[in-house]
Amino acid sequence: MDPIIVIAVISGLILLLLISGSPGRPFRFIGQIAVKIAIGALFLFFLNQFGGQFGIHVPINFITTAVSGLLGIPGVIGLTVIQTWILA
Repeated sequence: MDPIIVIAVISGLILLLLISGSPGRPFRFIGQIAVKIAIGALFLFFLNQFGGQFGIHVPINFITTAVSGLLGIPGVIGLTVIQTWILA
């Protein structure tokens, strides 16, 4: 076989593998972020339900939901501290 054909076939296979493997990754990443944001909204909902007895209320909007979802419990604690001592 001609070396140009072999190189073209190998390059084509590599390109095909790169193209076929890449579409799933961004969708998986976006899905994981969406799930984390939904969990963050639940964190804030339960914080507002149980913290209402103690005068704690953190508004549920996209920014606070994203912070609590991406950072988890430390993010919720941070938002509570900011709401209680800095903004109040």
